[in-house]
Amino acid sequence: MKISLGDRLPNASLCRIGSEGPETVELNDLTKGRSVVLFAVPGAFTPTCSGQHVPSFINNADSLRKHGVDDIICIAVNDPFVLKAWEEETGAGVAGVTVFGDSDAQFTKAVGMELSVPPAGLYDRSQRYSMHIVDGIVKSLNIEESPGVCKITSGDEMLIQLANIN
Repeated sequence: MKISLGDRLPNASLCRIGSEGPETVELNDLTKGRSVVLFAVPGAFTPTCSGQHVPSFINNADSLRKHGVDDIICIAVNDPFVLKAWEEETGAGVAGVTVFGDSDAQFTKAVGMELSVPPAGLYDRSQRYSMHIVDGIVKSLNIEESPGVCKITSGDEMLIQLANIN
């Protein structure tokens, strides 16, 4: 079942490369008592994800924080090694956007956001979406209809939404 406004996020184990190698982080620990913007992409190094989606959050990171956002998290169904390289290439980490892997798509499936695009070679990935989460509860949710489009899920759109509630 697809996640909706007002739902509590299911917990999931996400992965990243830490100072000592691969590490697991619990999503509940990242969102408990915090205001978090989370966005998901179909895949690292893909044109729309690298050229539009991640840059839109990098460009708006400071403004999002001025609206009370504690963390900006990007999730992709990729392994942590690929995501570390992608985070470095895009500059996401330096800008304060943390990239996590949902390597087995556990979280993606739990929120009903699975996507496969065989012509592009993308199988068992994530739809493109963004959400604002406060203390684990979904306060806004934006889902693109096409994986190659980044309009309603952009950092610009999230900033507009946060500005309208503050």
